Amino acid sequence: MLPILFQDEHLIAIHKPSDLLVHRTSLDAYETRFAVQLLRDQIGQHVYPAHRLDKATSGVLLFGLNPNVARTLSMQFTAREIHKQYLAIVRGWPSETGSIDHPLELRKDDAELFGDEVPKGAQASQTEFRRLATIELPWTVDKYPSSRYALVELNPITGRRHQIRRHLKHISHPIIGDSTYGKGNHNRAFAQAFGVNRLLLACLKMTFPHPISGQRMTVSAPLAADFSRVVAELAWLGTLTDYNISHEPPQANQNRQRQIFV
Repeated sequence: MLPILFQDEHLIAIHKPSDLLVHRTSLDAYETRFAVQLLRDQIGQHVYPAHRLDKATSGVLLFGLNPNVARTLSMQFTAREIHKQYLAIVRGWPSETGSIDHPLELRKDDAELFGDEVPKGAQASQTEFRRLATIELPWTVDKYPSSRYALVELNPITGRRHQIRRHLKHISHPIIGDSTYGKGNHNRAFAQAFGVNRLLLACLKMTFPHPISGQRMTVSAPLAADFSRVVAELAWLGTLTDYNISHEPPQANQNRQRQIFV
């Protein structure tokens, strides 16, 4: 069952788990599970995705319960009327706050959701970020005797495919667990230390005008258990008082943590 965060007669929001596609795509032709079909079967009616969320990313995902509502929500995304908050763990220590303004080429999957015509050339793309916490671990992952990581809040102003992941790679702070734009040695270090094999990126909050009433509303998702466990073991939970976080670390992961930090 997909966790439902909000539902009325016009729209529905779910907490999409990591490793689930929103809809069928030729880029992952062998996948058989999709949020669109799972949710349709779960609630017994057709649903229409209003935006995209990468397969590897967890968090808030909005659907219209009819094509017109989905279209209105999609237009709100395009008009930048929807404020999105993401959380990520990245390699290195970025600035305390910043804005990444770096044009990105549109990718094939954009056409699958928004039509057949994809604009040529790089498109304007902006992402704001705020560093929430840092840590330095005694790992010799690269050529240095220790490795730095940070917990970062992100607000993508535009909505290009893989925008946050590509932007963080652009500033040399790739997301941990990103097999496409990240660093394999750091990904493997986190997998071995924390038993987590996913992209550590989640959309935890969306604020937007209701497509019918116009009333301002906020939909929030809890941090997924595997992501939350890593945050807890890095002693970062105290920085997330504005988010819906709950966590009880398994004993096995507590043992792993002690081995890392000794």
